[in-house]
Amino acid sequence: MDSEPKKFYHRDPFDSEAFHKTYFSDEPDMVFGDDSMKFPMMNCHYVFSSGFVKGDVLIDLSSASLIHHLYSACDVFKDIIILKVNDNCKMETSKWKDSQSGAYSWKHASNHANKLAGKSDQFQDKDEQLKMAISQILPCDFKNEDITYPVELPLADCITSIYLMNAINKDEDECMRNLEKMSKLLKPGGHMILVGILNMSYYTVGEEKYHSFKFDESFMKNALSKQGYVIDYCAVQRRRSDSKILDYGGVMFITACKTK
Repeated sequence: MDSEPKKFYHRDPFDSEAFHKTYFSDEPDMVFGDDSMKFPMMNCHYVFSSGFVKGDVLIDLSSASLIHHLYSACDVFKDIIILKVNDNCKMETSKWKDSQSGAYSWKHASNHANKLAGKSDQFQDKDEQLKMAISQILPCDFKNEDITYPVELPLADCITSIYLMNAINKDEDECMRNLEKMSKLLKPGGHMILVGILNMSYYTVGEEKYHSFKFDESFMKNALSKQGYVIDYCAVQRRRSDSKILDYGGVMFITACKTK
C-alpha cells in the first residue's frame, strides 16, 4: 500500500502550467492527449452540436485552468461563468482570457475543436469567441454550503465539470456532498456534464504527487441517480497511455438531466 502522503489540488500549491504541459500539451512526448483532451472534446462536441444540451447560462467547475471542453460549449451558450477552487488556477485562467503575456496557449485545442466541427483552421476566431462568452471567472469554496458565497449567480442551464471530482474529494461521502452543492447551481431540467478519470488514486505534477478520489463508472452513475439525475448519455474510453506518473483505468464522460 502506498503510504506516501499526497497533496490536494484545492488545498496545496499547484503548478497549473506544469500540469498542462504534462497532461494537455501538444508536445511529441505528451502521451495522454487522446484520453485527457481529445476524448472529452469529441463528446462535448457531440452533446452540444446535437442540440439536446442548450440554454443561456453555463457554469464550469473544472480542475486547473482547463478550458478545452468549452470551445464547443461557446457555440451554444453565450454566458459562461467559470468557478475555481484554486486561486492560482483562477489567475491562470484570467491570464488566458485577457491575452496576457505568459498565458498558456490552447491553440492546439482550438484547432482540434475546429476540426471536430469540420471547419478550417480558425484558431483566432474560435479563441476570441470563447473569451467573449466567458462573463466571469470567480472563486468558489466547497467548505461552504453555498460554494459561491457571497456572490449570487443565476441558475445554470448546464454545468460542466472536468476532473474536479477526482481532485477535491477524499471519499464517497464527500463526493456525494459536493455533487449536491454543485447541483444547487443548476436549474431543474438542466444538464450536468461530468468528465472523470476512472480508478485513479494519484497523479504527478512535477515532483509532487497529488491525491485523486478513486471511483468507477458504476459509482458515479449511482451518485448522480441519488441526486435526482437521469443519465442521457455516457461514454467510456479505456486507458490508451502507459506511464507511472499516474494510475488510471480510463476516462468517463456523462451527461445527466436534473429532474428535481
